[in-house]
Amino acid sequence: MSRIDDSRPFVPLNIAVLTVSDTRSLDEDRSGSTLAARIEDAGHRLADRTIVTDDVDRIRAAVNRWIEDPGVDVIISTGGTGFTGRDVTPEAIEPLLEKRMDGFSEVFHRISYDKIGTSTIQSRATGGVAGATYIFVLPGSPGACKDAWDGILKWQLDYRHMPCNFVEIMPRLDEHLKRGKLREA
Repeated sequence: MSRIDDSRPFVPLNIAVLTVSDTRSLDEDRSGSTLAARIEDAGHRLADRTIVTDDVDRIRAAVNRWIEDPGVDVIISTGGTGFTGRDVTPEAIEPLLEKRMDGFSEVFHRISYDKIGTSTIQSRATGGVAGATYIFVLPGSPGACKDAWDGILKWQLDYRHMPCNFVEIMPRLDEHLKRGKLREA
């Protein structure tokens, strides 16, 4: 069973939030605000937050900028994971991933199923790693953002979470590239 080891220090991460929407502004972005509040409440730093339209090139540009930024450890996007013609976030981000995190999608859907039943299949939530940066692609609803953060990310982005967590392996994410993004920071 998972637990928090209070003998380990909390390690704050720098997390960027990307909202993908053709209609929202920062003031109207409830999903991005939900994530930003939870990030800061957990003790992490909001490294950046922006909104881009449902456009593959704009999504990739924002994500690539943060992948290259040594001050960003994690990227969380919200929006554009459905099946309509404008939902292109997975298509924009998945080709950037060096390693996919299939378990993230599976656990997200398990948590979501308990809340919304079979409607969870209408989301293409995904995750992975690119350039030693964790990337999570979430649906655009505040409820889905709460479920992903409260049920998965809050724990896996906490160095104290046992038996294992994403933070403890961060220094080794790019060891195969021999460039050490995390060691340079």
